[in-house]
Amino acid sequence: MKNKLMTAKATKKIEIDETYLLDFLKRLLRTPSPSGMTDVIVAIVCAELESLEIPFELTRRGAIRATLKGKTSLPSRALVGHLDTLGATVKHIRDNGRLELVPIGHWSARFAEGARVTVFTDTKQFRGTILPLKASGHTYNEEVDDQPSAWTNVEVRIDAKTSNVAETRALGIQIGDTVSVDAQPEFVNTGFIASRHLDDKAGVAAMLTAVRALHKAKVILPIDCHLLFTLSEEVGVGASAVLHGDVSELVAVDNGTIAPNQNTSTYGVTIAMQDSSGPFDWHLTRSLLKLAQDNDIEHSRDVFRYYRSDGAAAVEAGNDIRAALVCFGLDASHGWERTHKDSLIALTRLLVLYMQSEPLFRRDQQALGPVGDLPPAEIEPLT
Repeated sequence: MKNKLMTAKATKKIEIDETYLLDFLKRLLRTPSPSGMTDVIVAIVCAELESLEIPFELTRRGAIRATLKGKTSLPSRALVGHLDTLGATVKHIRDNGRLELVPIGHWSARFAEGARVTVFTDTKQFRGTILPLKASGHTYNEEVDDQPSAWTNVEVRIDAKTSNVAETRALGIQIGDTVSVDAQPEFVNTGFIASRHLDDKAGVAAMLTAVRALHKAKVILPIDCHLLFTLSEEVGVGASAVLHGDVSELVAVDNGTIAPNQNTSTYGVTIAMQDSSGPFDWHLTRSLLKLAQDNDIEHSRDVFRYYRSDGAAAVEAGNDIRAALVCFGLDASHGWERTHKDSLIALTRLLVLYMQSEPLFRRDQQALGPVGDLPPAEIEPLT
């Protein structure tokens, strides 16, 4: 076998269903799923997999591992996206009956101010708004602007008759209740999508759109491809427990940040070269770049300083896998997020091509083995 990266082009024309992509994304965005409260969205994705006749299994906590059968089972690859989002938890009931919060995941309290939310108790749900402690300009004047942004300086005003601790407790609200933040999605006719929680529901929608396109085209993949949907990426766990040692290539699907000094593509797909956990696999990232280049998919490379993905959690858990990260462009991540449908379509096209490509190295079917078809060293030693 020749020493080369196997990134053959797909020969069959695959149509991407843009309507399905956007409609399924809307459904995901309208389903609350902060880390720790993901059962409903897991059920939605499971039903979608069943409709596509794709077999799947669940971990004890509900992470999904589906399998698209290929011509051979080893080596196998996986795509991973996360179903959980940011949110908050009730930390304390204040004397005025309102709720002090701690965040679920890492996000700034400045983006929480003004959010409409649902408080999930053991038996009921209550609507409310996250407000700064000094919320009325008619009362506090310039102090409204001077108050620092911090989780200790915001509270949930519950839409129920309560003005003290006893009345709030009587509603059934307790310490530790989960607070879900409304996504407030808006699909603009210019192609932009503004919403909270696009991270990573847009990535999940792209994954399922890619799988649906391959299913409709009756494509037989060269090797098994597992679809992994995790439940706690926003709190750092990610794909640490959903792998079983049989995956050699793992591509995480998540957001790329649009900001000064970042190179993420607003309207294309971004291949990450490194995040806070370190560089991604040399061969897998360059294989993805070549697929995008050879098939005229708008793309870019980027490096993220303050970012970790499902792939990092999988490697840190001890999985010996080649990991990569592909991204849709996202402005104001973990805040008032916005993406563009062209970026989601570019991401979907790359996923379709990747799943049809040959494995990087056949020797990867063995956890330990000979050099096989690994490429020869290309770096000359210094003299």
